[in-house]
Amino acid sequence: MTSQIFPPGVQQALDLIGIFVFALSGGLLAVRKNMDIFGICVLAEATALGGGVLRDLVIGATPVAAFSNLGYFSTPLVAGLVVFFLHPEVERINRAVQTLDAAGLGLFCVTGTIKAHDYGLGSVSSVALGMLTAAGGGVVRDLLAMEPPSLLRWDREIYAVPALVGATVVAVLIATDHLTPLTATAAALTAFVIRILALRYGWRAPRAWHRNGSRTSEE
Repeated sequence: MTSQIFPPGVQQALDLIGIFVFALSGGLLAVRKNMDIFGICVLAEATALGGGVLRDLVIGATPVAAFSNLGYFSTPLVAGLVVFFLHPEVERINRAVQTLDAAGLGLFCVTGTIKAHDYGLGSVSSVALGMLTAAGGGVVRDLLAMEPPSLLRWDREIYAVPALVGATVVAVLIATDHLTPLTATAAALTAFVIRILALRYGWRAPRAWHRNGSRTSEE
């Protein structure tokens, strides 16, 4: 098994930090949607844990980690309460939240890919589930909030693409027997840097072209 690439204490701390930051983004969307405290906590939980839950259900890792580890389940509730009481302050540090969110994206695309591989999936499927682990919670959040999933919107900076790149690097490392804590960290940093650059420079995925070679007009 290669899923425990970091010491258990370090892995747990990194997971909880990533979960907390993802939960903040879910809670903030709930506030913008004028939801009550229950809705804030639900969106916090969905954003933080949705990707991991979907991955574990696909690979048959039950009971899923989100519900078998009290720390994983309770951390989004704490983040939801932080947003409930301090959302103006959290909004003011949104840049820092986005940076930490990018770090969580990098971490979870790596751990998700590794866990999928450990459960017997091939490289392509493991990459897909690594990306799902990192970005799936945001999709669940947006659907619950009746918003078009942000990772499918052309007017948002790329989000799933950095996770896809990081997961692909991990799959290559596994296939070539070069996966170590150092190389796994490098894969996570790759996804992190791409996401940060996308935020900095407004990188977006290309849209469809007309058959005559011109881009589709903006609606």
